[in-house]
Amino acid sequence: MTPHEVVFLLDVDNTLLDNDGVADDLRDHLAQAFGEERQRRYWAIFEELRQEVGYADYLGALQRYRIENPRDPHLLRVSSYLIDYPFADRVFPAALDAIAHLTGWGPTVILSDGDVVFQPRKVDRSGLCQAVGGRVLIYIHKEQELDDVEGRYPARHYVLVDDKLRILTAVKAAWGTRVTTVLPLQGHYALDPAEMAKYPPADVTIERIGDLLRVERAALVAARPVEKR
Repeated sequence: MTPHEVVFLLDVDNTLLDNDGVADDLRDHLAQAFGEERQRRYWAIFEELRQEVGYADYLGALQRYRIENPRDPHLLRVSSYLIDYPFADRVFPAALDAIAHLTGWGPTVILSDGDVVFQPRKVDRSGLCQAVGGRVLIYIHKEQELDDVEGRYPARHYVLVDDKLRILTAVKAAWGTRVTTVLPLQGHYALDPAEMAKYPPADVTIERIGDLLRVERAALVAARPVEKR
């Protein structure tokens, strides 16, 4: 397979789509429909599971809640709320325009972490799957699957756009100057000073995903070497 000159790898949660907003809506829905006690217990289980598996697993947290409360049917109804959530309403302004803009320079690929049901559903219902022409990769830990990414979408250079500086740093360490890392300052990870202080800066930092419309192609294919800390 002939390598592309450049492939653009785009994260989903808090990069193309306001996942913090989705979580806030779910929190409000749980509190109003099922009460504060059930809402707090769900999120406690959610955080425990995220620590174990390394990604947000909303439906998995529901399964664990069910194990603790096998005769409580109330919170289980939230699965319908999640599956039918209008994710297209949470796509960041100009995100689809940014995808179309980048696609003019090379293939755009969704590169995400997540479970095998809810995350693909989110990517599909948000319109992001269609925007990238169906090129979607969802792993458990994407920074550990770069060889698979290369095999499926070979390129001389990659541009990775992600709100997590931890992910950008890990991929930069693996690919070096073959990748340009781009950090949009969106979502709780990118806006957490303590989290940001742990890692070197990205090659390119933007305020929001729509700012990619104003970034020159040359800035995205001329990456810095890995910074030592």
